[in-house]
Amino acid sequence: MTTTEQQQADLQRARVGDRGTRHDATAKVTGEFQYSSDLHAAGMLWGVTVRSPHAHAKIVELDISAALRMAGVHAVLTHADVPGQKTYGLEFADQPVLAADRVRYYGEPVALVAAEEPEQARRAAAAVRVEYELLEAVTEMERATEQPPLHPDRPTMAHGYRDDPRSNVVRNMIIRHGDPDAEGDVSVSGVYDIGIQDQAFLGPESGLAVPDGEGGVDIYVATQWLHVDRDQVAPCLGLSPELVRIHLAGVGGAFGGREDLSMQIHGAMLALHTKRPVKIVYNREESFFGHVHRHPARIWCEHRATRAGELVNVRMAILLDGGAYASSSTAVTSNAASFAVGPYRVANALIESTCVYTNNPPCGAMRGFGAVQTCFAAEAQMDKLAAELSIDPVELRLLNALAPGDVLPTGQPITGSLPVAEVIRRAAELPVPGAEQLPREAIRLPGGAGNTTRGEGVVRGVGFAVGYKNICYSEGFDDYAAARVILRTDGSAEVHCAAAEVGQGVTDVILQVARTELGTDDVALAPPGTAHVASAGSASASRMTWMAAGAVRDACRAALDEQKRVGGDVDVERVYRHLRTTPLDPETGQVTGERAHVSFAVAAMRVVAEVDVDLGLSRIVWIGTAQDVGKAINPLAVEGQIEGGTAQGLGLALMEEIRTSDGLITNASFTDYLIPTTLDMPPVETVLIEDPEPDAPYGLKGVGEPPTVVSTAAVVSALRAATGRELTRVPVRPDDIAGL
Repeated sequence: MTTTEQQQADLQRARVGDRGTRHDATAKVTGEFQYSSDLHAAGMLWGVTVRSPHAHAKIVELDISAALRMAGVHAVLTHADVPGQKTYGLEFADQPVLAADRVRYYGEPVALVAAEEPEQARRAAAAVRVEYELLEAVTEMERATEQPPLHPDRPTMAHGYRDDPRSNVVRNMIIRHGDPDAEGDVSVSGVYDIGIQDQAFLGPESGLAVPDGEGGVDIYVATQWLHVDRDQVAPCLGLSPELVRIHLAGVGGAFGGREDLSMQIHGAMLALHTKRPVKIVYNREESFFGHVHRHPARIWCEHRATRAGELVNVRMAILLDGGAYASSSTAVTSNAASFAVGPYRVANALIESTCVYTNNPPCGAMRGFGAVQTCFAAEAQMDKLAAELSIDPVELRLLNALAPGDVLPTGQPITGSLPVAEVIRRAAELPVPGAEQLPREAIRLPGGAGNTTRGEGVVRGVGFAVGYKNICYSEGFDDYAAARVILRTDGSAEVHCAAAEVGQGVTDVILQVARTELGTDDVALAPPGTAHVASAGSASASRMTWMAAGAVRDACRAALDEQKRVGGDVDVERVYRHLRTTPLDPETGQVTGERAHVSFAVAAMRVVAEVDVDLGLSRIVWIGTAQDVGKAINPLAVEGQIEGGTAQGLGLALMEEIRTSDGLITNASFTDYLIPTTLDMPPVETVLIEDPEPDAPYGLKGVGEPPTVVSTAAVVSALRAATGRELTRVPVRPDDIAGL
């Protein structure tokens, strides 16, 4: 048996806790895996989107006549052709399917074209004539509330959010805890900025819409949440939900950027209009326009403490740029506030988090949403406080570490597991590699193969950071997942679950759980879709493993019980819900019930960096991390998630930023928008802390977000240690390091 065959055999037997290789690993490495962009259907047409070349403008005239006359063109559709509801959205419907009277961001969809060949569709799209009247673009988030409202008629929001439709505030949230005016012996303050980060998944938005000939449509798409796609698409098509079937196509990365719709409604409109399958594939530039990004932020902080280093009061003002439409900005605003202090005990706090509408690119969910921005600011403050008090940064964090029984600034007590101190200690204990001697090969110096430095001005720094975040959805959201199990008398089983496999490995988790519960290796997983099982929720918020494992576990146990009772083949479906949450009070930010968040996970990270302080070049030498994972369902997959999440945080720290000019993206390519490669990533040494969560299936916790939350802060901490500079903005540029 070859190594690959042995790995596949081991995977087919893997149960909960086993270190199994991914079922799709070989196909992805060899190029045999079918992504959504590889889809094909007989007789299919190609769809192209006409997009706005302006950040803010009125649509004066829209003329499609020339495009309709072109060879191969079967349809040119505008807002007037949307058969049902004209708007959609994750939190509330503020985003037009196609712009009607004005455009609010660069790249907003205005019209759709379907043609026989891709080039015909592109030429026809270019022939669509749109006359615009330019409007002043709101591009500075600090001035957004002073500008005329971009959405004066937007829907009222739920949960009593503090917002005002007459302004450009998406959501404003205040957390008042203890005495917000409490003084300390010492105080440190700072202002921190975070740029716009892109999810930068390698598989661009794509999908295939196929009409069924009876008024319905099947949509095959790379997405993170099949049922919420259906629930947004169906009203816009004027169809009942059962006539819109969403099928998960191969996903080439997600990280939050596929929670929002991309081509789903557009492809379905064209398919139903032409009565033929329609495929849409964005190019790389269009992908940058076609999905949301991480919110840029400006954060003012003040930390007050005793001489002994105990936190007395934390005050923060957080400003987030939500871009042109709301997406999941309401949740990001809440998370930024809820986790602003970090995993530390503090008796007093005043946190204000505000997200505003602008004419910049829309922002929404991205790995660690909200917590990434505030962790960068809060951990910089902890380093600054440690320096002010002449206390070791690790010891300062240990002194203030949260523990079960402590109360968060939202008033919620920690009732589950949260081993903050252990995570800090285990990360701090990891041995740092020794310094490499000079001379050495260029690839092992800051600047790498560019051979810019020979090492004369290179200094070393060691940084440390801790970050935490909630697991699963919060604030009263009805968070659930369904699974269906067909158990046959021959011992075989088939599992149906609409959990989106976006690269995180949930498919393998589902199979591991089913094998464990059913006691058989003969388990098959049906393709995820909306037609045969209820929703599993979104592959986001570090929730998918928790929720899918709970649903599959319960369905398997019910199937076994049912088979014992009736004999023969059985088919059962079960819905799993975690502990109930309640909203935070809109005036005080205090929890209105037992909990606003279900659970929390924490990670600590130690980073070694080398910096050429004269040239501003940097190299991350080594990263050591300890993470609270509850119970590792598959330790190998957990380690992979931690390494991937760390890479994403490193990218934000050093190189990743969408640049805009008057709302226009100026670096919409992987030539100009840089992401870490294997040469940029150092060795990552990982320690898994298994402290089971009492109310979670098998005691597990989601693991995808904490490494991204903490790694940006940890990398910049190492750069500060090497340079002595404050470095208050990410990504850190060479001129920031060199002091130019």
